[in-house]
Amino acid sequence: MKIGIAGAGVLGRLLAWQLGSAGHTVTVFDPALGPGWSADTTLARAAGFTAAGMLSPLAELECANVAVAGLGWRTLALWPARLAELAALGRRTGDTELSTIEAAFSQLGSLLVAHGGDRGSAQRLLALIAAKVPDRVPRALDAAALAQTEPALARSLLAWQLDGEGHIHTVAVLAALARGAAQLGVNFVWGRSVQDVQPGRIDAEAFDWVFDVRGTGARPDLPVRGVRGEVFWLHAPGVLLQRPLRLLHPRHRVYMVPRPGERIVIGASEIESEDRSVVSLRTTVELLAAAHSVIPELSEARVIWSEANLRPALPDNLPLRETRDGLVRINGLFRHGWLIGPALVEQALAALSL
Repeated sequence: MKIGIAGAGVLGRLLAWQLGSAGHTVTVFDPALGPGWSADTTLARAAGFTAAGMLSPLAELECANVAVAGLGWRTLALWPARLAELAALGRRTGDTELSTIEAAFSQLGSLLVAHGGDRGSAQRLLALIAAKVPDRVPRALDAAALAQTEPALARSLLAWQLDGEGHIHTVAVLAALARGAAQLGVNFVWGRSVQDVQPGRIDAEAFDWVFDVRGTGARPDLPVRGVRGEVFWLHAPGVLLQRPLRLLHPRHRVYMVPRPGERIVIGASEIESEDRSVVSLRTTVELLAAAHSVIPELSEARVIWSEANLRPALPDNLPLRETRDGLVRINGLFRHGWLIGPALVEQALAALSL
């Protein structure tokens, strides 16, 4: 079939890769000037580039329902399969960047941590998780177990391990999905802002099926809003962190996610604003101080990048997937794009037998 995709974020690239793999003729439109990450924050970029890539269905139950968590568990099974397919293509074509992409995913579990004074907040979240999914209760770690699991963390922390969770290198995987899809013949039209999406049509071009995955760009067709998130990249030589973790902080959902090259991503503020300007002083001070309180060795780390972007959210903060003849819309993934995107794509393609 001839298929058009409006939007080249996580969803758009997954769709392009899978539909191209199935032999369809696929065209993707996106306002970004190219497929890769850019240091120029004035240019359009997918929200997926800014995300740290924490894949945490249990911890996200704080702001999501059981259905979202279910999509998350399914996604944790799908990411290894998708990356294995990309790596196999890389080996066939001699593309070393693709052939090693499986290393971008890790599933060693994640940690919830809290300072002693925030024990009450931690217990409320643990009770919420237990009420929603009683068969997946986080495991408490004493000081000795925490030191063995993540030696760099402050010994005074309260900690719980969330088995089965993981993380993904978002920048590397977005690049790999576009690279792999292009090798399969997918046509990416960069620098193109789609103005009108209708069943079987993107602007003036006709298709058998159209997928609208534009995030905040889908307005006014959907009541989607942008929720500002801010992140930092730290270079921390000698600081070992193997698992993503979330600090139960009274003001923020603070997470820390390891990246290759002795880097750690710190986030995230969540602000009801569509301001895309640079990271605020308040966020800088509060998030980095919180991170240092968890890993004291970060005192000598270097802040090498900070960034703000907008997460697409619907009024109920839940994802939407709707289908009518010739058109599929998927939107409102909020803070869960990497966590639920592959599962939503799987559902959409299965429903259409594509």
